Amino acid sequence: MSELSSYCRENGIYPHHVKEWKSDFLSEKQASNSVSRQEQKKLKQENKRLQKELNRKDRALSETAALLVLSKKCQAIWGEKEVA
Repeated sequence: MSELSSYCRENGIYPHHVKEWKSDFLSEKQASNSVSRQEQKKLKQENKRLQKELNRKDRALSETAALLVLSKKCQAIWGEKEVA
């Protein structure tokens, strides 16, 4: 308590202000924890959705790359395509 009083005298504030600030800070922190849990849940859902989309696009890209390689091999074996 004496440390608080000396700190307050040095900085020109009252001890009851420090106590009010502390209680306000702690109450805001508890409120932000509940909000952050909701935000965290939303972020997890968004992350899961984006991961699914990324996997889908990755599979599509792999399939396209495989088809391109196969078409180049076919062209190498049987020659160039004839354009009609």
